[in-house]
Amino acid sequence: MRVIFAGTPEFAAHALQAIVTAGHDVALVLTQPDRPAGRGMALQPSPVKRLALERGIEVFQPPTLKDAAAQDRVAAVHAEIMVVAAYGLILPQSALDLPRLGCINIHASLLPRWRGAAPIQRALLAGDDQTGVSIMQMEAGLDSGPVLLSAATAINADDTAATLHDRLAEIGARLVVDALARLPLPARPQPAEGVTYAHKIDKAEAVIDWSKSAHELERHIRGFNPFPGAQAQFAGQTVKIWRAAPVAGGGEKGRILHVDRNSIVVACGSGALAISELQKAGGKRLAVREFLAGHPLKVGDNFTVTT
Repeated sequence: MRVIFAGTPEFAAHALQAIVTAGHDVALVLTQPDRPAGRGMALQPSPVKRLALERGIEVFQPPTLKDAAAQDRVAAVHAEIMVVAAYGLILPQSALDLPRLGCINIHASLLPRWRGAAPIQRALLAGDDQTGVSIMQMEAGLDSGPVLLSAATAINADDTAATLHDRLAEIGARLVVDALARLPLPARPQPAEGVTYAHKIDKAEAVIDWSKSAHELERHIRGFNPFPGAQAQFAGQTVKIWRAAPVAGGGEKGRILHVDRNSIVVACGSGALAISELQKAGGKRLAVREFLAGHPLKVGDNFTVTT
């Protein structure tokens, strides 16, 4: 099948690789313009662009698909279908209508739950016990099109946004190849009930609110791992917390209740949080015993409580 692929991050690169491996003719790859990154802020290609260039596939990086020139470039490929995965640009109806079979989207949730930009993190933050991938026929609404295929996976107690991302990327890659092989597929309209929106992650959300329960904060830490990292303030410095578990305990919110070589236990709004991995600003991620060697914390010290 002659395919246009539109995607940007690593999640999308998994799908592109699977489509190429399955033998489809990927005639054009759309991806977002190169962005500055790293200490030198040099322009960096997206994971999808890097993979496309390695495979000798033509790459097109328009800042928008709303103008006629960009749409003419897409139309000239005469693709049968466009596969979209975490592209990051809005596709107007005129662009969705260009391929003969329209556009299908690989979305990392079980629609209609968690439509939008950050379904993986939102599922973790909400404490969902499962999530999955939906292959959706795209329409002008936000992730509102009918579902062609879906597959579920349990959210494990130790899943982070990173581990869940990788598992869903694998599921999405397998599912889209299955969908392409079986087109046209019957489309199942999304139910009106159960719609939720996964709003884009704001770095300010990563700040830990010690008035929340230990169980909420444990999900918070997993949901913001690896980006942007759950952040707390101690003695005027930012500390990122990467691993923790809810434990019994109580006291003034943000107060350190216990310290040993394996954990730092901090009182929360309900229960306590046993921190086992953390990082000071500009430092490395460290286990508690290593962190304490350079940053002695003691019982009675307090993390800053935000209001």
